[in-house]
Amino acid sequence: MDEQQAGEPQYRDAIALIRGLGPQRLGLMSAWAYYDDPKRMVFTLARYKFVAKMIEGAESALEVGCADGFASRIVAQSVRRLKAVDFDAEFVASAREIVSPRWPIEFDRHDMLAGPVAGSFDAIYSLDVLEHIRVEDEERFLANMIAPLTAHGTVVIGMPSLQSQAYASAHSKVGHVNCKDQRDFKRVMQRWFHNVFMFSMNDEVVHTGYHAMAHYNIALACGKKA
Repeated sequence: MDEQQAGEPQYRDAIALIRGLGPQRLGLMSAWAYYDDPKRMVFTLARYKFVAKMIEGAESALEVGCADGFASRIVAQSVRRLKAVDFDAEFVASAREIVSPRWPIEFDRHDMLAGPVAGSFDAIYSLDVLEHIRVEDEERFLANMIAPLTAHGTVVIGMPSLQSQAYASAHSKVGHVNCKDQRDFKRVMQRWFHNVFMFSMNDEVVHTGYHAMAHYNIALACGKKA
């Protein structure tokens, strides 16, 4: 290949690296999202970036409901150690298949309704999970989720707003059994934490605007109550 065909020289090392490693793979859920509605991947990645910024520097972090773990490495960039769990064995298997040695993440199957994850973590986060937990199971889920959180640890939970469900797809509505208005979401989190800060999100933009016009809500909480 001559110099003109080779393109710009700054990309040669990157191309050579990926030709050696092979293309980086999507997992089961990320591949489906890219196939079904590619822009949805942007929203997901933006949520993970927000989490990564909020818990940056954590010694140990726990992700609850990691699905195929495709976006988890965004958080892995910002913390010393990341453990990620999901109750679906097929998702966990997919996550282990696509994990990169460059971004080591420990993936395990765990049912949060059955009990807490062993160990201790100074940051715990969960995105797009709480809306799938039935109201009658919510207290047990949250108690088990935050049980291994250190006294001064941080929790980030994100979920679609109640108002967004009028526009949700039929596929989403099947699993969304516990969406909340942002004010109700904050009251739930205040039962467990002294300090709760609420954020709104529309598409990939995180903001503090009028909650009822938000498609997605994020709670940032610290100061775990005894």
